[in-house]
Amino acid sequence: MKRTISLWVGLLALALLPALAQTPAAAPAQTPAPSGPTGKVHGHVTNPTGASQTVGSVSLSNDGGRTSKYTFQVNAAGDYSGEVPPGTYMVLFRQPDTPPDKMVDSFDGVKVVLGQDVLQDIDMSRKEFVEKLPAEQQKQLEELKKHNAEALKANEVIKNLNADLRLVTQDIKDADGASATAEQTLGAGASKADKEAKAAEIKTAKYTEIETLMTKDSAAKPDASILWAQLGQAQVGLKKYDEAEATFKKALDLEANSKKQNIAIQGLANSGLGEVYARTGKLQQAADAYDAAAKVNPTQGAFYLKNEAVIFFQVNQPDAQVAAADKAIAIDPTSPILYYLKGNGLVGKTTMDDKTKKLVAPPGCLEAYQKYLQLAPDGLYAGEVKGILQGFNQTIDNSYKAPKPTKK
Repeated sequence: MKRTISLWVGLLALALLPALAQTPAAAPAQTPAPSGPTGKVHGHVTNPTGASQTVGSVSLSNDGGRTSKYTFQVNAAGDYSGEVPPGTYMVLFRQPDTPPDKMVDSFDGVKVVLGQDVLQDIDMSRKEFVEKLPAEQQKQLEELKKHNAEALKANEVIKNLNADLRLVTQDIKDADGASATAEQTLGAGASKADKEAKAAEIKTAKYTEIETLMTKDSAAKPDASILWAQLGQAQVGLKKYDEAEATFKKALDLEANSKKQNIAIQGLANSGLGEVYARTGKLQQAADAYDAAAKVNPTQGAFYLKNEAVIFFQVNQPDAQVAAADKAIAIDPTSPILYYLKGNGLVGKTTMDDKTKKLVAPPGCLEAYQKYLQLAPDGLYAGEVKGILQGFNQTIDNSYKAPKPTKK
């Protein structure tokens, strides 16, 4: 079963403290490029929290800040640059809302040389700047820095978790395709037993890796339901059914208490429980869990119920297999495999007429097989189905048209 869920958290926004009241200066204005010989000046603006300052303007003054002769806007990366005539300047920074007679920060004695590019950063996280802040602002800044440090640490954890989840997605895909990989690796001439053993080896390796990653990650972030749901999938693949049951229930408990619930995770966990119960002989609990998955995430309802029929087929529970196939057909009547699974679950109840000595198929069996051939005349099971129908002296019916899906 292919599941792609992905998990992400955005970075905490970094705030700026209010502008400082410093040396009066005229309001900045964007100036045209100067004429004549010039030098360049550039730099990066850092706000008091230590983050890049992404708005504001940098001005150059050659009269001690009384007027701003050249002004350049700070870009989204926190950088500024421009060309000015050679000379010695005061470099001023203003926020967009800085009053015309104020500046936030300044550096004096910046010398611009003809034909050269001068670096002048504006770092408002430096000690000298912070110590000039009012005591209350300094306290707020320390609290903000602490909060941001915690957020950045949490974001680093999330980054690592997302990388692991991407690997898990690929591992599940590889496990699903283990049989094809085994045949490609060993060649078509390899024995069935060897191919099955190779496929089992691939699956075990993939599910073991998932289990290792998700055990580590769920310990690092135990409130992330997706991690528990994926851990449960690995445990099912490794046949650790008791552990998987507890893990899926953990995922569902987290979802039930979440302010922002995720129906995809709930569907995944419920269907996982369905597989656990089916493989441990708890048929009614399995059916209930699959129904819960389809109910909570109806867009994937046919997928969950098809998987239910497949799992019951694998554990040799034909009655439950037929019931699951019927439920799935009601949602998606165009899926050939569902009719095959229904026919396969019913054909075991074939009887023989005492008088005619002919085989008598149970109701719905031959119709299901006919529908499979109509939808997939060259399908994987077409040869098997044709042989069964011929055994019942049935003429293959090509007139079947699938009904429209049932609206949920």
